[in-house]
Amino acid sequence: MFEKIKEFINPNENPDLTKAHEYQRQHLPTLWLLGKTGAGKSSLIQALTGESSAQIGNGFEPCTMHSSAYDYPKAQPVIRFLDSRGLGEAGYQPDDDIALLSKTSHALVVVMKLGEVEQSAVINALKQIRKQKRVKHLLLVHTAAQEYVHEERQRLIDHQKQLVMDTWGGEVSSIDVDFCGESGEIYHQQDLVNALTQLLPVVGLMMDEDEHANAEEQNFSQLEKEVLWYSGTASASDLIPAVGLVSVPAIQGKMLHSLANQYGVEWNKRAFSELVGALGSSVAVQYSVKLASRQIVKLIPGYGQTVGAITAAAMSFGTTYGLGRAACYYFYHKSKGEAVSVEQMQSIYRDALKKGKAASGYEKD
Repeated sequence: MFEKIKEFINPNENPDLTKAHEYQRQHLPTLWLLGKTGAGKSSLIQALTGESSAQIGNGFEPCTMHSSAYDYPKAQPVIRFLDSRGLGEAGYQPDDDIALLSKTSHALVVVMKLGEVEQSAVINALKQIRKQKRVKHLLLVHTAAQEYVHEERQRLIDHQKQLVMDTWGGEVSSIDVDFCGESGEIYHQQDLVNALTQLLPVVGLMMDEDEHANAEEQNFSQLEKEVLWYSGTASASDLIPAVGLVSVPAIQGKMLHSLANQYGVEWNKRAFSELVGALGSSVAVQYSVKLASRQIVKLIPGYGQTVGAITAAAMSFGTTYGLGRAACYYFYHKSKGEAVSVEQMQSIYRDALKKGKAASGYEKD
């Protein structure tokens, strides 16, 4: 780590990271929303992201002739939503879209409006997706749940779920939701977030709305998406051969520089040394050794380009997220002239490292 001080302190002198940024954007964790027109796909994205309908409408970019992608957040995206054209529309043949989107999606969210009996177009699309054998994770979301009383609602839910299970060939997870008023809350919102987190772990961090214990945690919540973006970029760089050893410290250096500025802390050699001191020498040495060893493993023919690269990507995501979280804690207290303990910093770092590795999507228990 100490040999890489230049990358951490002087981000303007870092190597060109364009390749890492491009790779990260091309491989964003992706949720594919599938359903008929009016099922509630766009409303679902709006409610999850907190964006307005106008922002979402203007934010979609074509990814096939009939489907669009919405990256969130727009400037530093961490997650991508794919929105297929409404199934069942006259003249729309989704075969080509299905073939392409199956290759680029990490999980499928099937959106069905309760009371909408005719779902043959959705079922036919699911049959094609299953034949592709690329998308393995599926969540069924029933919308307009509050339009029905409990017994009728459950009957409609059971009917739609059985249709999907019969087509998908096994048990599927489902959640019933509704969009309530102009504030954008979702009926069963936390259950929905939990279900989506099972599909894409990063959703759990992106959509975390737990009550914050103090002002520092609240402050970090405003910067967490930026930290996740840097984490995703660092992770992506480890999937590019011979890039991670240089790019990971450079990306983390840019992140620390940006975070320090937002807390009103001047980022220089002294600030860097104080941050390392607050983390403790054991964390710094462990970081340096593990970074080097991950890059060496990546050079092993065959294994290095598969398992080695994936393991490195998970660890780089985790260490970047952990470093970002600990740095925000440190910068917050430094900006107020308050001291922090090494034990507290290490605890925050290790807890965030664990969460980050899980959220990377590469770590398997």
